[in-house]
Amino acid sequence: MVPIRRCLADETAVLLLYSLVQGNSDFLEYVLVRTDLDTLLMPILETLYSASRRTSNQIYMLLIILLILSQDSSFNASIHKMILPGVPWYKEHLLHQTSLGSLMVIILIRTVQYNLSKLRDVYLHTTCLATLANMAPHVHRLSAYASQRLVSLFYMLSRKYNKLVELRDDKLQTKAISTGDGLVEDMSAELQIYTDFLRIVLEILNAILTYALPRNPEVVYAIMHRQEVFQPFKSHPRFAELLENIYNVLDFFNSRMDAQRMDGEWSVEKVLLFIINNCRSWRGEGMKMFTQLHFSYEQESHPEEFFIPYVWQLVLSRCGFSFNADAITLFPVGMHANKEIYYDEMNTNQNGELNEQRVQFDP
Repeated sequence: MVPIRRCLADETAVLLLYSLVQGNSDFLEYVLVRTDLDTLLMPILETLYSASRRTSNQIYMLLIILLILSQDSSFNASIHKMILPGVPWYKEHLLHQTSLGSLMVIILIRTVQYNLSKLRDVYLHTTCLATLANMAPHVHRLSAYASQRLVSLFYMLSRKYNKLVELRDDKLQTKAISTGDGLVEDMSAELQIYTDFLRIVLEILNAILTYALPRNPEVVYAIMHRQEVFQPFKSHPRFAELLENIYNVLDFFNSRMDAQRMDGEWSVEKVLLFIINNCRSWRGEGMKMFTQLHFSYEQESHPEEFFIPYVWQLVLSRCGFSFNADAITLFPVGMHANKEIYYDEMNTNQNGELNEQRVQFDP
């Protein structure tokens, strides 16, 4: 594994690692039982950090590797116990004594943010959120920065959601475009996708608050600090029940903070200490239990339809031999093959709860 992790910037190494993790159960078990998970995860996360310099295939395969790893509960628990003294390649924020799990949350959210601004690929969102959802019940002492980014993720997606609502409503009010217009239908479909994304983020926050609140005071602080971002969605039929739990937590801590007399103003340190102390008396009363989301990855039944052209494309770009481009029919010369991942149609029960999903690979 050492030679592979040292060259993940190369597309062929990423393809090899993906093939081993996805297709070799013995290798996957070997990875999962290792006590030095950082030796593999750090190069993966650093490569995703520089996503703008990578191909879409590299990004997708690395995200799928993380999704496969996150299907294992022991992996999700272990990464939060491993503390990193520093992350020198992360430039936006000083990360000191941060857990590997917190860094993984930060990079996944950063990838979503990059995708929103550059790639705008629904399937990339799907994979990142699926991995975060698998990690959520096992989160332990999530860092302050990772917690802030998690709440900001909801705000970021909600802005996209609100923009889509405005665009759709504007089109519906325009007499020149009927309600059956294809553009309006496309907007409605995209709006439904972002509704699902927002719900998954709320499910992630709920899983942390339901199963790991006393171990994550920074998450509570981040939600209290940005509680206004949830207000516009309190009456939304897809979000109302999930937000009830979040507001149950907010009411618990806000009421105790209001009751506590304080000399001077509340500082960040004082609020965090207050949350830590009151976490000990948290019993989860009034919290509704939702079915945990669990996402798994399944490769399509005919992956060779993607991999054979893709591998030969890599061979052609690296072999150093000249081929007659006009004679190549296996793939479009000069174009990159694209890999897609997608949800099976979302299954919901009568309460609107999302059940287990499969993230599949579509060649």
